Amino acid sequence: MKKFGFVFPGQGSQKKGMLSAIATENPGIQATFAEASQALGLDLWNICSNDEEGLLDQTHITQPALLTASVALWRLWREQGGALPELLAGHSLGEYSALVCADVLSLADAAVLVHKRGRYMQEAVPAGTGAMAAILGLDDERIQALCDEVANGEIVAPANFNSTGQTVIAGNAAAVERAMAACKEAGAKRALLLNVSVPSHCALMKPAADKLAGELEQVSFQAPKVPVVQNINGRVARNPDDIKQNLLKQLYLPVQWVETVGCMWDFGVSQLVECGPGKVLGGLIKRIEPEMETFSTEDPESFAQMCAAITRQV
Repeated sequence: MKKFGFVFPGQGSQKKGMLSAIATENPGIQATFAEASQALGLDLWNICSNDEEGLLDQTHITQPALLTASVALWRLWREQGGALPELLAGHSLGEYSALVCADVLSLADAAVLVHKRGRYMQEAVPAGTGAMAAILGLDDERIQALCDEVANGEIVAPANFNSTGQTVIAGNAAAVERAMAACKEAGAKRALLLNVSVPSHCALMKPAADKLAGELEQVSFQAPKVPVVQNINGRVARNPDDIKQNLLKQLYLPVQWVETVGCMWDFGVSQLVECGPGKVLGGLIKRIEPEMETFSTEDPESFAQMCAAITRQV
């Protein structure tokens, strides 16, 4: 019998109309959105469906919207008799989705937390002064060394170790530009500036972490019902206090996605379900562990195929 895990996407996977097709057949999707919306005082389903004011790409709205979409699909899996996975993990924001699905946090608490997390991240770095860039085809140690060389008293460092040959850097905008040029000169295949509003997972986010610390202290964390592999070290954390501290560190330390997927593979997981909109994580996973089977869930056809494949193994 194959072991399977669930992984949850982070920012960048959101899109207008996400889950609309699967929601027409499954009323529980909108019910989950209503639950999170009530906690926030925002109509998340309307924002996701129509996005008339362009709110969906604003960090403090993106985060609770994606969290809720992922939790809604998880609940659908469980309602249809889906078994508990061996492990859970999420990329950046997706770690909060994983923790809700592991019963560490309630959806209402998590929605409020990530809404504030988004605001604090935006407040930490004035618009236009920070940047992120994807570096393709250069090894991690070389990227780190080049960032150190060109920092010149500013911040620039690896932020996401996404897959073999794909690392994202973050920091002050000018320093990121210098690092991109240095990486290209050193032989990187590409260096691409990302369309993001905040430079996540670098030292510039420390003020956001300091603010979030106070919020986390107000929220009840439980021991996970399903083990969660956390971003900062690619290891399973079971103690609620450790989980909480890791969430704070996650804001200003890099996402160790290669280590996270490797940990799941080492636990014997050979099938991973991307529980949320998009297929970004599936692509990264195939580059990290080519033998892993990956499944998406965002539309009725993909969800049905996933259920058929995973259920056969359970």
